[in-house]
Amino acid sequence: MSVLIVGGGIAGLSTALFLSHHGVPCTVVERHPDLLIHPRARGLTSRTMELYRQAGLERAILGAAYAGSDFTWIPVQADTLNDDEYTSPDEPQEDDGSGASPCGFGPIDQDKLEIIVRDRARELGADLRFNTELRDFEQDENGVTATVVDRATGERQTLTADYLVAADGFHSPIRQRLGIEVDGPGPMFTTLTAIVDADLTPAVRGRAATIAYLQQPRPYTMIMAHDMEGRRWVFGTGFDDSKESIEDYDDERIVAMVRTAAGLPDAEVRLRPQIPGTDHKVLAFPIGAHIARRYREGRVFLAGDAAHVWPPTGGLGANAGIQDAHNLAWKLAWVIKGQAGPGLLDTYDAERRPTGMATMGQALARFGTRMGPGEGPEIIDYGSIAMGYRYPAEGGSADPSPVLPRLLDGEPGTRAPHVELPDGTSTLDRYGSRFVLLTAEPGWKSDEVDVHQVGREVAAAHGIDPSGVVLVRPDGFVAWRSLTASAADLDAALARILRR
Repeated sequence: MSVLIVGGGIAGLSTALFLSHHGVPCTVVERHPDLLIHPRARGLTSRTMELYRQAGLERAILGAAYAGSDFTWIPVQADTLNDDEYTSPDEPQEDDGSGASPCGFGPIDQDKLEIIVRDRARELGADLRFNTELRDFEQDENGVTATVVDRATGERQTLTADYLVAADGFHSPIRQRLGIEVDGPGPMFTTLTAIVDADLTPAVRGRAATIAYLQQPRPYTMIMAHDMEGRRWVFGTGFDDSKESIEDYDDERIVAMVRTAAGLPDAEVRLRPQIPGTDHKVLAFPIGAHIARRYREGRVFLAGDAAHVWPPTGGLGANAGIQDAHNLAWKLAWVIKGQAGPGLLDTYDAERRPTGMATMGQALARFGTRMGPGEGPEIIDYGSIAMGYRYPAEGGSADPSPVLPRLLDGEPGTRAPHVELPDGTSTLDRYGSRFVLLTAEPGWKSDEVDVHQVGREVAAAHGIDPSGVVLVRPDGFVAWRSLTASAADLDAALARILRR
């Protein structure tokens, strides 16, 4: 076994998917007996859809979507859903970046997405073990040794791996065991959430509102459409878990709160179970914001909520976790297969942690405008934070600020531009397993990278002359660019960059 993944949420399952896609054996251990039946994250950015497209899942995701790819979230604010007037959060009109991508928004609930990712990871050979808990682990220069327990039988087993990925959530026992501290505002409040069947269309009255931030029955209340017909909703509100327990909220109390939030005192409301095999209808989730001070400790890597958390406003959390998994997986694959030295793994923290810091700021800023009080920097365009983030790179900009997706032009350290090719595919479809060299001139050859000759339009979109070259990493990020290049320049650059 090469990689042990602890945690079977979307970050852990995506890590298993991407590793298996690269042919790397991996095992996932998840202490819960099955996947959670709760939507949680309710959409994938175009960038995240590109990653799943690379793994062959775009069609399956769109087939399980609750709307078309042109779906747009419309947030509103009010006292109750039945108010005569709604207000809109004080946020700029935003471009999600889909115009600069072969993929649109992916409107899919996390529970349905996890099923698709889980099944595909298994098809590719991942060993997924639910109802299995990590009890202990040790690491040395040769690998990681872990003790896991089957929670159904009590059987203990020792597993060995080259590396361990901690995708074990908000509180991350592995992160705490490693002594990795976090930075950020910290815990903010606890939210309780329920999925309810209720016809709330009399309150909405045909108005465009897919998610409502409300003041009744208390601040931090949210009602979000679960379907497009207005008859199933996700209800959430904050509660003080130092004074109350989730068990204090029975069906009758939640029904009353939903009616108050909707402004429909006589609405018929029914709660739906959310944990397979149980009657649990109300769940509690902590809401907070922090970033781990480092994403790596030896052979252990943090991903998803184990590495970073922030409020769900903007839907940036799950997307960032999936992008963590994709960034880490190709690097682990290259190191495990002997195609790169272990120093490549240091770039995971160097790239993903600053991106996480910027994303946390934007999530907090959106929390402030929608639910408040909040804190954070000035809101920037959504597509910039979702797709236009930069990684440190030779020849890249010294400015770490994200770039608008439509302005992506082949700068090193940014996601390579999408250009539609004559066969209807995208330039992004050329990336995935190896480094790729794009050139408009015939005759370029290399034993170490795949060479693709492109037209002048593609070359121009990547910021090079017809004699120039662009080197793109397996994850679609530009590693190096030369506006004009000779064979000697190319050989020297490849020797320097690929061996670094």
